[in-house]
Amino acid sequence: MCYCRSMEKVTNAYKIRHTLAHLLVTAIKELYPGAKNAIGPAIDDGFYQDFDLPKAVSVEDFPKIEKKMREIIKTWDTFTGREVTLEEARAEFAWNEYKTELLEEFASEGKKLTFYTSGTLVDLCKGGHLEHPNKDLPIDAFKLDRVAGAYWRGDEKNKMLTRIYGLAFETKEELEKYIDQREEAKKRDHKKLGKELDLFVFSDLVGSGMPMFTPKGAFIRNSIINFCRELNAELGFGEVHTPNFNKAELFKISGHYEKYKEDMLTVRSQYSEEDFFLKPMNCPQHTQIYASRPRSYRDLPIRYADFANLYRDERPGELSGLTRLRCFCQDDGHAFCREDQIKSEFENILGVVKKALTTYKMNYKIRLSLWDPEKPEKYLGSPEVWERSQEILENILKENKIKYEIGVGEAAIYGPKMDIITKDSLGREWQISTIQLDFIMPQRFKLTYTDADGKEKTPVMIHRAIVGSPERFMGILIEHYSGNFPLWLSPVQIKIIPVRENHNEYAKNIFELLKENNIRVELANEDENLGKKVRDAKNNKIPYWVVIGDKEIESGKLTLESRDGGQMPTSEGENGTETSKSNVSQEELLKKLLEEISTKGAAPAKLV
Repeated sequence: MCYCRSMEKVTNAYKIRHTLAHLLVTAIKELYPGAKNAIGPAIDDGFYQDFDLPKAVSVEDFPKIEKKMREIIKTWDTFTGREVTLEEARAEFAWNEYKTELLEEFASEGKKLTFYTSGTLVDLCKGGHLEHPNKDLPIDAFKLDRVAGAYWRGDEKNKMLTRIYGLAFETKEELEKYIDQREEAKKRDHKKLGKELDLFVFSDLVGSGMPMFTPKGAFIRNSIINFCRELNAELGFGEVHTPNFNKAELFKISGHYEKYKEDMLTVRSQYSEEDFFLKPMNCPQHTQIYASRPRSYRDLPIRYADFANLYRDERPGELSGLTRLRCFCQDDGHAFCREDQIKSEFENILGVVKKALTTYKMNYKIRLSLWDPEKPEKYLGSPEVWERSQEILENILKENKIKYEIGVGEAAIYGPKMDIITKDSLGREWQISTIQLDFIMPQRFKLTYTDADGKEKTPVMIHRAIVGSPERFMGILIEHYSGNFPLWLSPVQIKIIPVRENHNEYAKNIFELLKENNIRVELANEDENLGKKVRDAKNNKIPYWVVIGDKEIESGKLTLESRDGGQMPTSEGENGTETSKSNVSQEELLKKLLEEISTKGAAPAKLV
């Protein structure tokens, strides 16, 4: 059964994956009599299907299941769909309590009940399959991937089912490329590299989803934040600081209590009966700074930035290293402005987002995230306000000739937004930056300013983040760079390696020169052999190292080596024509490092 997507989003890849989900059901039912299928949608890299099985299935069983799927597909000429009554559906699935629960639910919501049939398969489904499965399904472009447990309907109170995942693409080449990419992603896993490079730790005593950063990791996190501070200064955002927990009343007025309470953590006081929550976002607090004094149209726009910690009650199974946390901060910002200032605010913020992602060497695209008018209960405000605010954002994109995608149902609870979707070096997409237009929260908090005509008006609120959560972005960057941070972000930028003890004094002089010029340098003067010292520099992914021996002391020239074997990065941040070694004077070394750090080695980002 697959009630998972709007039919407007059905692509050929989706049809392949949807068809395979049904094919897996048929194969499992033949191989494991008594098996009951539950939910099984197409997903971004394939499909999955949940089963209540009479006996366990493991990855060792996959070859025989795949073989059975390839046998069955030969008999599937087409899919035939028909609408059925509730009574017919009940009779068909009397043996399957999961399907029965779904069809009863759909019928109560007034949804049509449709069956699709191919071969021996009969399933409750909305459609969206390959028209001729036995001809159109690329049988060499899928493979079963893994087994996991999944509670029925995602509820821990329900029975644990067996979830079988499969990978599926339109061609064998795409499948193989994806598998290779995933293997590379495992090597770059930020949880693995974070431990190897000593960047952050988690502790069961502290709690899941709450990272602690080592000195090296804290340096990277702070560097991300400080770069955001530079960009905030360019935009005119003043940094504020707000409390980590607040009275429930604040979130009731903002609307978060109504729409977001399940994801909020409570705080209990020994001396007060009031309800408190750890804050999941900064915007309600910023309204109170704005409201603390009278405002004039001349004062606007007023811009606040905030890096205070935020807290969200994520489910343990959804936590994932730095990319899904319970405690994190955001490079958060809110601008209060007049309606005639909306366009310039958005354009300026888009400009610094482009500058940031250019520096981090990440390409990106923009998604215009809109509300879902069929589910108004998910949002605050009237349809008229939503249509108006969405039109404003779309016009800004069109006037600036910026390509964009539409994401229906991806809006925030209070307004539409431009989401910046980056693509990392492995081609994976991440939603990080966002700019949101909000007419609703200022009204809920009764915010005002005095306009030129002396009348009170309600300001517009713009929510924005440049790279989102610095912690999450750090996890993304670890994998994007494979731990090879650019010079300006590297906790250690260069290592000085004397060959023998009699070279230590000269090496120390170079170490002191670089340190005095704020270069983050290490001196490897321990009693170890040269090979071990160099391996240590490579294993810790230090950008540069200098080996000091007799030749260097006699010539006054240093042998500068780079971790990027083959080609040395130039000051422009592109790979140049130099080899991985270069002979430089002390002055040339210092100049090279300082120039590369100051320019951050940025290459132009491509707006897709």
